[in-house]
Amino acid sequence: MTWQIVGHEWAVSLLRRRLAAGRISHAYLFTGPPQIGKTLMARTLAQALNCPEPDPPCGRCPACTRIANGSYPDVRIVKGEGAGEGLKIDQVRALQREAALFPYEGHKRVFILRRMDLASTEAANALLKTLEEPPAHVVLILTAVDVDALPPTVLSRCQRLDFRPLGRGRIEAALREMGVSGDQARLLAGLSAGRIGWAIDAGRGDGRAILARRQRELDQLVRALPAGAIERLNLAQSLGRDARAGRETLELWAAWWRDLLLLSGRGDGPVVNVDRLPELRSMARPERLGQVWATLQALQSAAAQIEDNVSPRLALEGLLLKLPRWPAATD
Repeated sequence: MTWQIVGHEWAVSLLRRRLAAGRISHAYLFTGPPQIGKTLMARTLAQALNCPEPDPPCGRCPACTRIANGSYPDVRIVKGEGAGEGLKIDQVRALQREAALFPYEGHKRVFILRRMDLASTEAANALLKTLEEPPAHVVLILTAVDVDALPPTVLSRCQRLDFRPLGRGRIEAALREMGVSGDQARLLAGLSAGRIGWAIDAGRGDGRAILARRQRELDQLVRALPAGAIERLNLAQSLGRDARAGRETLELWAAWWRDLLLLSGRGDGPVVNVDRLPELRSMARPERLGQVWATLQALQSAAAQIEDNVSPRLALEGLLLKLPRWPAATD
């Protein structure tokens, strides 16, 4: 059986046992931080359910290959559209119409619903009927980052698997196997904060663009600290183009402030932004601990607002106006 998954061995083992026993659930919920491997695990399970080989998934047959590249008719990834990028009720209704049909080629029709925690209330309620009485040939796999945003009725009808960040050593080893140089693999493993998907993306050909964007947005954050209200509002306007960009910015900034919390003396764990450690150390002060903590809470509030379909620009404006006024960092 070929499960092309780095880490999460417990989840692979559980799913393999269920497959061998013929006891796959009709609905799963994969939770965890962004880019940690939830969608890859869902796609691999879809391969295992539809691969015709004796020890699925083989990873080589037409079914496995087409599921991997997104062209298999019985496996579909459903993700949100429009403002907020949450699933809408029309998408759920379309899914239900498809679910009523028997598989075209495979054994199961598999629907992977990404970021179910961003779905509208109407969409989540509409999905309940399918979760309660699914056709025998259908498997639903939901993914979510914020479990608290899901209705209890959805949670209770899914088998839940919680994915955790991977260790730096494991991610570094995976990057080395991809051909990433030792120093770069070590750096990316640290910056990933345990998100194997982010590390792999950053280690591929388009990795330079990912790292350049990260540096640019961290530079903007640092420059905003000594700046006035006008400069901060201009920054919010430039960063708040859409919900996804807003969420990614807040995730990046939150890692920066968690590093400051650690270096100010009240946190546990390794620093994420290891390439900017001198700069972080120059900003960290025990007397600033209250401001750091308040900023982390403001970041969480802004992220929640974006999840609730508040304009990313407005959420970022409110956040930036709450940031403490600090002198410019020094190396």
